[in-house]
Amino acid sequence: MASVAESAAQKDELRHDQWSQILRRPGPFAPDVDPQLDFHDLFSSKILVVGAGGLGCEILKNLALSGFRELHVIDMDTIDVSNLNRQFLFTEHDVGNSKASVAAKAIMRRIPSTTVIPFHGRIQDKSFDYYKQFQLVVCGLDSVEARRWINSTLVSIAKGGDFLPLIDGGSEGLKGQARVILPSITSCYECSLEMLTPKTSYPICTIANTPRLPEHCVEWAFLLEWPRVAVNNSENTKSSQEISLQDEGSLREETSVSLAPAFDPDIPWHVDWIVDRARARAAAFEINAQDIDRFFVLGIVKRIIPAVASTNAIIAAACCNEALKILTDCNPTLDNYMMFVGEDATYTFTFNLEKRSDCSVCGALTESYPFSKARPPLLSTLIHHYQTKYQLHSPSVSSTSGFPLYFSSPLPLQQATATNLSKSILDLISPSQQLVFTDKALTTSLYISLQEITDGP
Repeated sequence: MASVAESAAQKDELRHDQWSQILRRPGPFAPDVDPQLDFHDLFSSKILVVGAGGLGCEILKNLALSGFRELHVIDMDTIDVSNLNRQFLFTEHDVGNSKASVAAKAIMRRIPSTTVIPFHGRIQDKSFDYYKQFQLVVCGLDSVEARRWINSTLVSIAKGGDFLPLIDGGSEGLKGQARVILPSITSCYECSLEMLTPKTSYPICTIANTPRLPEHCVEWAFLLEWPRVAVNNSENTKSSQEISLQDEGSLREETSVSLAPAFDPDIPWHVDWIVDRARARAAAFEINAQDIDRFFVLGIVKRIIPAVASTNAIIAAACCNEALKILTDCNPTLDNYMMFVGEDATYTFTFNLEKRSDCSVCGALTESYPFSKARPPLLSTLIHHYQTKYQLHSPSVSSTSGFPLYFSSPLPLQQATATNLSKSILDLISPSQQLVFTDKALTTSLYISLQEITDGP
């Protein structure tokens, strides 16, 4: 055992010795390099990798092979057979197991000098103190909501005095991007929401009445049928509704299941239920249902774009290069956004994404809303305006004096304040007061001042 440990230590020192050729050599960007630079402290920095999927596997491998000794990884997903074509740390024997745990074991088996500590769960399950222990966070997520959460968390930590850089990578087929976010200093993830690819949507009348494509049938089952049955089932005082689930056309034994109000694409029987209903809908309208299976449904409800392993490798390499530069200060870091486009030949472009002064996370959250006293807006109009602008979930609104105008939760307060939605804002508060918006998508309150404008002659 001692010889194995000594061999691992020698390999570790050899990797660091190779780094010395770069990090101990002066250059135009680092003229005052310390020739006695302590590599042990440098490569003992704690790094958190968020996501252990296609990007996460590459990032973990790159950081470990670079010589970093302590990595942590968070992922709430389990391994599916469809992951194996690009998530190379997993094998068929790992299907059904935690991605974070299996990835950690695979890295430590290959690179014994690196310790990888996994957490199988949601990023929201960890407190601020957990995140504060790291020197750097690298994200390889496929969820906009998860990115928004980790971004707002790190900005909040920065506002409290602890600085924690974030490197974010993402890929979509043959396209990808890598960016460096210095919370509260540079633009954050929320600043770039307008750059996101718009979701494909279909007219609700087509989905409900005249479907023509398999996609219409899936959207009908997901957007219309699931909520209808879920609500009916929740109001049913008897035992949970029995639903026959079919797996790839073969009838399985009837199982008693309870439809939860919230559809979860990570629960297999939820997806199977959508598949069955979409196939039945397609048959009723004489639409070819051959393509409607689990992967087809997940591609629609989760807006999944097929991943390409080589694109993941390119983006992960860019992210890890930035991690090395941030932690060693050997070269200037990315400023601050790199786009990779591989659809038409190969093209990369780097630019500075400017910080937005009206960003709901890192900007100043104060705005003015112009209105005419002759035609004052309804409270519902104001809520809809800012819900759309800031992509809020379920905002609650009060006045600066503390008077509740509309609370989205809990249910008793929602019911008590819902009547205010149809009232003029001037019937609820005076123009001298401000509206205060709160929402889980905001790291701080949004203050809206009412600005009266005069009508033309």
